[in-house]
Amino acid sequence: MNIFDFTKKKQAAEKISMITCYDYTSARILAQTSVDCLLVGDSVAMTMHGFKDTLSATLDMMCFHTAAVRRGAGDKFIVSDMPFLSYRKSLSSNVSAAQALMQAGAQAVKLENAAGNLRLIRHLTESGIPVMGHLGLTMQLMHTLGGLKVQGKNQDDAERIRRDALLLQEAGCFSLVLECIPSRLAREVSESLIVPAIGIGAGPHTDGQVLVFQDLLGLNLDFRPRFVKTFMDGSSQFKNGVEEYVQSIKSGGFPSDEHCYGN
Repeated sequence: MNIFDFTKKKQAAEKISMITCYDYTSARILAQTSVDCLLVGDSVAMTMHGFKDTLSATLDMMCFHTAAVRRGAGDKFIVSDMPFLSYRKSLSSNVSAAQALMQAGAQAVKLENAAGNLRLIRHLTESGIPVMGHLGLTMQLMHTLGGLKVQGKNQDDAERIRRDALLLQEAGCFSLVLECIPSRLAREVSESLIVPAIGIGAGPHTDGQVLVFQDLLGLNLDFRPRFVKTFMDGSSQFKNGVEEYVQSIKSGGFPSDEHCYGN
C-alpha cells in the first residue's frame, strides 16, 4: 500500500480498511491480516495511557508508539497523528514534528482541520511528507467545539466541512478522515473528492472505515459510542483466559512436565 493506492481503491470502488493501532504486539497480529493500513492515533493517550482526552498526547509519546507499531507492522502502511499543537507553531517546529514521526516509522502524518493548516500541508507534501486530513469531530478542538458531539448538523457547519474537504485536497492531502458527521453529508463530501474519505461515525457511504483495535475487539469496557461495532467479545475472552490460568495454578495443572526443563 502506498499513497497512490488510496486513490486507486476509490476509483475502483474498493473500500479502504484502516485500524488504529498503538503497540508492537497488536501490529504483529494486524500484519497477518488483510487490513489496508494502520493509524497510530493520538487517542493512544486515552486508550493506552488512561488520560481523559487526546490533548495529553505528546510528540514523544506519538513517536514512541509509532516506532513500536512500525517494528511489528511488516509492510503495512502507517499513518501517525500529529498531536495537539505540534503543527500550530512556527513552520520550522511544525516540520520538525512531522519529521520526527516519519523517522519513527510513519509513511504519512495526519492533522486536524483545514483552517490555518493549508500552507503547512503544501510545504510538507512538497518536502516528501504525505498528509492525511481530518474533518468533523476533531478532538484536539474539543473545547472550541463545545465538547464531543456530532458535527455538520446545521447548514453553515455542513458547508464549512464541504469547503474544507476541497481545500485539503487542493493543498495536497492524499486522503481524509471524516469523523462523526451525518451520513448524508459524508456521502456528499466523499463524492465531491478525487481522494478517498475514510469514515468513523460517518455512515456507510465513505470510501473506507477506521476503528480502534481495542474498540472493534470489544476490549474497551467503558467506551461504547454509537459508531463502534464490536466484532468479538474480547474483554470476556481475555478474562476467561486469565481465570483459567489462575485456576490451573491453584489446581496444580500448571506448570506440567511439558512446561518444565529437565535436569
